[in-house]
This record gives sequence, C-alpha cells and structure tokens, in this order.
Amino acid sequence: MKKVIFIVLTVCFLSTLEVIGQCNSEALSNQCIPKLAAGFNFLKSYKIEKGAKDFVEYSYVFTKGTQYMINICAAPAPTDGVVVSLFDSNRNKVATSKINGQFISAIAYPCNTTGIYYIQYTFDGSTTYCGGSALGFKR
Repeated sequence: MKKVIFIVLTVCFLSTLEVIGQCNSEALSNQCIPKLAAGFNFLKSYKIEKGAKDFVEYSYVFTKGTQYMINICAAPAPTDGVVVSLFDSNRNKVATSKINGQFISAIAYPCNTTGIYYIQYTFDGSTTYCGGSALGFKR
C-alpha cells in the first residue's frame, strides 16, 4: 500500500512540475491577433520562447508606404519583460517596445524602404520567457 501511495504522489508531483514549465506561446500569439489596432490587417503570428539563445528572431519583407504594427502578449503581465525590437536590412534598430525603461505592448513602424526587416524578441526581467506576438499592416 505504501508503494502505491508513493507512486501516486510521485506522478502527481512530476505532472505539477511539467505544467509549471510549459510555455503555451501558440495560445498567446493567437490572443495577440485581435489586439492589433483598428485598421491593421493581420499578417503573421510569432511564438516567443527562450531557447538556447538569449533572443528569438524572425525576418519579414516590409514594403515602402506601408505601416506595420507588432504587438506582444505574455502572462502573467501584459509583456512580462518581453521586448520586441525591429531592425532594418542593415541591422540598424528602427523601433523598440522598451522606451525609457517602460515596456509597451505594441510598436508601429511606417516603412520608408522596402526590404528585409528583422523582428527580435529579447527578455528583460521576464519571469516565464514565454509570449506571443502578431504582425499587422495597413496602407
């Protein structure tokens, strides 16, 4: 009987650890889509999970004359220390969601040059290293 109780308690403990460590970045990125500002059309969602690197990076071709919006969704706080930075094709930072030490949940960028842009997510004081993001555009 003691062995059965020990096995049940061990399984319960291990399943609790797994739930704590899980990141549901897909659900968070899906939550971000309807949070795009009015007038912006959804383009793509991104999963943000810290892996071997200290950042997560994606690329996307932006078009001149188009305004883009990138928002962040995280839990338990709205951004939970997730910072999005946008870099142009020359790797110059053109926008960021951390301004004067404050975290904002979205950035808007009016594109003046067509090209590949790099969307980089970093973690500044994050508790979960997990989030989601959505990219939208309007002309």
